[in-house]
Amino acid sequence: MHPKGYKMNLADFVKDKRKSVKLTQPELAEKAGVGLRFIRELEQGKESLRLDKVNQVLQLFGYEVGAVKLEIRN
Repeated sequence: MHPKGYKMNLADFVKDKRKSVKLTQPELAEKAGVGLRFIRELEQGKESLRLDKVNQVLQLFGYEVGAVKLEIRN
């Protein structure tokens, strides 16, 4: 959960992590071994991205994408 009480989406998570370590998008792309366009699309919330590349980026921050059980509300 995000401190403000809502679940943070992946785009915001990556952007916040990148900014917290004071990296630019080009610097993050280089460190993660992905293209700048990929970082831009990731941070803009593009819905269809390669999972392996997403994990390459997240691994720099000690995270990876995984399955999360949904809370079903009636």
